Amino acid sequence: MTPSAPPAPHDTRKEALLLWLSSRLGVVVLSLAAGAGAVSQMATVPFLDRWRHWDAQLLITIAEHGYGGDPAAKPDAGLPAFFPGMPLALRLVRPLVGDWTLAGLLISLAAGAVAVVALARLAEFEGPRGTGWRAVLALLLWPMSVFLFVGYSEALFLAFALPAWLAARRGRWPLAAALAAGASCVRITGLFLALALVVEFFTRRHPVRQAAWLAVPFVPLGLYSAYHYARTGDWLAWKHAQEAGWGRQLVWPWQSLATTWNSAMGDGQFAWAFRMEIAGAVVGVGLVLLLLYLRRWSEFVYVGLQVGALVCSAFYLSIPRSALLWWPLFLIIARVSVTGPPWRRGIIAVYALVAGPLMVLNTLSFMQGAWVG
Repeated sequence: MTPSAPPAPHDTRKEALLLWLSSRLGVVVLSLAAGAGAVSQMATVPFLDRWRHWDAQLLITIAEHGYGGDPAAKPDAGLPAFFPGMPLALRLVRPLVGDWTLAGLLISLAAGAVAVVALARLAEFEGPRGTGWRAVLALLLWPMSVFLFVGYSEALFLAFALPAWLAARRGRWPLAAALAAGASCVRITGLFLALALVVEFFTRRHPVRQAAWLAVPFVPLGLYSAYHYARTGDWLAWKHAQEAGWGRQLVWPWQSLATTWNSAMGDGQFAWAFRMEIAGAVVGVGLVLLLLYLRRWSEFVYVGLQVGALVCSAFYLSIPRSALLWWPLFLIIARVSVTGPPWRRGIIAVYALVAGPLMVLNTLSFMQGAWVG
């Protein structure tokens, strides 16, 4: 009797890329439908202009004029809050395509493809078959996933951070350190990633001779601080820019909650946005407690430091958007929907029914220039 051939290897990369490209096409179709008259306010707005709002415009300003801002406009004290990774990427890509906004969209498209492949591989490295595409789907359906489409820094950060985390899980520390250094060039979140990698290294009991690699992800923060010190005499210019541009002073968490709650009880788009902020904070605190219960120490540090900083700000700001960077959340959703009793298979469908409409609503709101996080 002829032995049967072994099963074909599971191609998580193909699944992840198919989901990513399909979702990007869906956003384009949604935008074109809105511009065709489904949303009357957008009928006369050019396609690219629908994506050049808020941080996307600020990142373009840095890429075009530097941290001093547009000399023809009022100085913006908040610009140093943005790390140089995305502006540098914009400066590299823009000459190739001729438009700043299009450059941002293409950077996020390419970076997001790298990120979702790494997320799928990480999910199946740690969990059973089938978790990969579910983790990617959970990320793409998150209510703020519009920020993975536009020229924001989230997709670029994940393109470095997720492969770095996967490399660390596999014990490939030189690669993990180099990729984490790239993430640190993109967002201050790279500092939390660097600290989490330290915890990951020592809890996994890796050889001490490799510990020197752990210093590498901290180097970009030091260089960026030194750049602004040479420019302005302020080592913490990025932190002070957060305070000057967005009022992100540290306060007690109950003070921050009270301020956000009062804003959420009003009317209009901003009230809705603050309600989403409160919901994001609830998800974040719940995730931190769950990671603590599961003794996922490195992930607890990574997510916990972010949530702690966000809920101790003067008011809740961009918490649901920051959740795009909390990949343990999407890994847990994927794993719970695969393992355990059969009824859990429906969890991903319930998640899609709840998160999907919010994602569409926030995408439409962003295209109209509304603040959604």
